Amino acid sequence: MKRNKDTLSRRNFTRLSASALASLPLMGFNSDLIKVPEKPSKELKVHLFSKHLQFLNYDNMSEVAKEMGFNGLDLTVRPKGHVLPERAAEDLPKAVSAMNKHGLNPHMMTTNIWDATNLKEKKVLEIASKLGLTHYRTAWLKYPENRTIAESQAIYGQQARDLEAVNKDLGLIGCYQNHAGKHVGAPIWDLPPIFSVTENKHIGCQYDIRHAVVEGGNSWELGLRQIMPFIKSIVIKDFKWGKVAGKWRPVNVPLGEGMVDFKRYFELLKKAEINVPVSLHLEYDLGGAEHGDSKISIDKKEVFAKMKKDLNFLRDTWKMVYE
Repeated sequence: MKRNKDTLSRRNFTRLSASALASLPLMGFNSDLIKVPEKPSKELKVHLFSKHLQFLNYDNMSEVAKEMGFNGLDLTVRPKGHVLPERAAEDLPKAVSAMNKHGLNPHMMTTNIWDATNLKEKKVLEIASKLGLTHYRTAWLKYPENRTIAESQAIYGQQARDLEAVNKDLGLIGCYQNHAGKHVGAPIWDLPPIFSVTENKHIGCQYDIRHAVVEGGNSWELGLRQIMPFIKSIVIKDFKWGKVAGKWRPVNVPLGEGMVDFKRYFELLKKAEINVPVSLHLEYDLGGAEHGDSKISIDKKEVFAKMKKDLNFLRDTWKMVYE
């Protein structure tokens, strides 16, 4: 009988829950279980989220990203992305070839992959591995109302272990993004119990400071300390609170114009010697480019200027901290 991936025996649930809880006291910057990577350089390497260039073909997006000064692209390989999953065999090599042609590093991609038993999703990972990609963002998870948070954490912990085994065979690292709202990982504190039952080498967190501050407010530093050992990649973007249709909501803004204290954030990353791939997102008004539209309503040069401005702010602030 085929086992349902969303079910666990009472014995397995107890074992995974106990393992997660038992590992929590071990988490910290100096844990012997966590291998500290090489110290990061003051010359920050930044990947541009290709979602914002989906109005361009592979060659043009790679050319302009290089001209703006980016080191690589965080390629969208998902439904409505730059590369459609069902066409990965045909189109992913084309996208990577264009990036290589213009001197960009093809290391990152964003996917909707989580199920290690899904052969179509596994095929995308196999193709990416052969092309030299190393990090990918996974799909998001939710908490069903018909089971407890702890039960879901145990289930997702097992699924993370299964996906990590696939990643290990392919030399990839899967990264789960914390996202504000009702997603798993929104409060950030709920992710360590999931990742602590893995080997913490080929799967972990794609830490998003914008979403962490939205949910954490002034306590975001505590959440960062908790998730720090599991960070495998980083997303950069900014926001501020504002009224939208009469309701208070997070409003995305250019870097340095919002509530994220990037200087303090980078100081904490420096102290912890975090050295992982960085992806820059621009979710504010770009004439539709912020949503990944194939046609935009403003001059593309205006879009590129805003991207360059955010990149300069990011690098300048990073250098200020690392010098």
